[in-house]
Amino acid sequence: MVVTVVAEMLAKPGREEALKSELLDMVEKTRAEEGCAQYDLHVALGEPGRFVFFENWASEEALKAHSESAHLKAFGVKAADLVAERRVLRYSRIA
Repeated sequence: MVVTVVAEMLAKPGREEALKSELLDMVEKTRAEEGCAQYDLHVALGEPGRFVFFENWASEEALKAHSESAHLKAFGVKAADLVAERRVLRYSRIA
């Protein structure tokens, strides 16, 4: 079962570029993970501090491994200083 994740983050005021840099750093590392089919980072038009990851994972197990990866845990520590709002939604493909 493919698992789709939409993860949205809004930078704290003045932290937009720092958050963007951290998020971009995660892209290559995450794309190299086993089970990662898609990991794309987007920025909102007209709102340069709002970012969205659109992710597809081969399985729940692959997504769980990602959540336990060293680079995601390291980002979690930094996020407290960078992220004002965060929302992570998980979906399963039905068509």
